[in-house]
Amino acid sequence: MAQHLHRAGYQTAVLVSNSHAGTLSHLEQEVDLLREGGVERNSTSSVELHESFFEWREDYPGEPFWAHFQTTDVHWPWKPSAPFAGLFVSAEVRERFYDCERQLAKASGLAGPAWLTPWLYPADAFEETGIDRRALFDAARGLYDEVMAHNDHQIGRLVERLKATGEWERTLFIVAADHGEGHGLGLLDRVPPRWGPMFRSAQTRVPLIVVWPERIAPGRRIRQAVSMIDLLPTILELVGLDAPEVMQGQSLAPLLLDRQESFRTRPVILDEFYVDQDSGELRGHIEVIDGRWGASLQINPDPEAPEDRCRPVPLLVYDLWNDPLCLDSLHEERPDLVEKYTEFLQRQWEAHQALAQRFSRPGESPLTPEQLRTLRSLGYIR
Repeated sequence: MAQHLHRAGYQTAVLVSNSHAGTLSHLEQEVDLLREGGVERNSTSSVELHESFFEWREDYPGEPFWAHFQTTDVHWPWKPSAPFAGLFVSAEVRERFYDCERQLAKASGLAGPAWLTPWLYPADAFEETGIDRRALFDAARGLYDEVMAHNDHQIGRLVERLKATGEWERTLFIVAADHGEGHGLGLLDRVPPRWGPMFRSAQTRVPLIVVWPERIAPGRRIRQAVSMIDLLPTILELVGLDAPEVMQGQSLAPLLLDRQESFRTRPVILDEFYVDQDSGELRGHIEVIDGRWGASLQINPDPEAPEDRCRPVPLLVYDLWNDPLCLDSLHEERPDLVEKYTEFLQRQWEAHQALAQRFSRPGESPLTPEQLRTLRSLGYIR
C-alpha cells in the first residue's frame, strides 16, 4: 500500500510493534517514516505509536498522507495498564494466572501462550499442575478484555486528536485486524482437534470498520464476508488511484458508497503454509468460506506428523451456520460438497502457485555511476 500511495505523492508512515508488519516482511519499501517498536510484545504499544505519528505530522504537516498502525495491545502476554488493569480481573487473579502459565510451561515443555490452544499441551499437564481450566480461561478472557479496552480507548484518543487538528472530516479511517482470538474455545468440554480449520468463527468473524465523514454515510452495516486483501483495491478506488496490474482482492467501494449492484459476491480464500526444512516442500492448508459452507484442503501433509495431528481425509467441510466453531466435519455425510470444494481449492492452489511466479526475487542489479556518486556524497560508501 505504501508503494502505491507514495508514488502518487502521499507522505507514508508505517508505525508497528509487530515486525511482521514491517521489516520482517519488507513492508518498509517507499515508506517515509518507519517506526518499529521493541522486540517484545507491548500491551501499551498504541500510546507510543500514536505519539510517534503526531510528532511526524508536526514535523511534516503536508498532505496527503497515509499511515499504517500495527499495534500489539491485544497480543499475549496481556499486561494491562491503569486504569484498565483491574477492570475485569483482580490483582490476585492476575498474578495467579501468570503463575499458572509458568507452571504449565514447565510441566509441558512448551513456552509462551501455547496453552491458549489446549490440545497442544499433553493431557496430563493440567492434571500434574492441578490447574482448573475454566478458571484459567476466565482469567485469560478478562485480561484480554482489559487490554482491548485500552486499545479501544487509544483509538478514540487518536480520533479526537485528528478532529482537533481539523483533519478528521477528510480522513479515510480504517480499523481492521488480521484475526480474532480463539482462547475461549478452551471453555468447551470438547475442543476442536489440532488439525481443525483456520476459519472458525472465533478467528474470522472480525469487524472491519471504515469511516470517511466527507464521503461514506455513517451507520451502515454490511454482513458480506470480505478479505484483508480487499483493502488495497478499496483504498485505491476511494482515493481515485488506478488498481495494480496484479491484484487478488476486489474493491469494497461499491458496498461503502451504496452501489451494491456493482459488487460481485465471491468466496473468501484463506491459506497458511510453511516450508519443510528437509524436503523444501510447501505444507499447509488452503481454505474457503462460501456462504454457509467452509472447506479446508490440506496440501502436502507431513508424513512424519504425530498421529493426533493427521487428518482423517485431505478435505474437511463444515456447516458454518450450525457449527461455527467447526467441531464436526461433514466429509462423510456430504460427499457432494467434498467433491465440489476439493476441485475448487485445487484450482485456487494452482492459481496461487502461478501468481507467485510473478513475484520471484530479482537478480543482482549493479549500481549506476550516478547512484555511486550519490552514495559517496552522503557518506554511505567511500
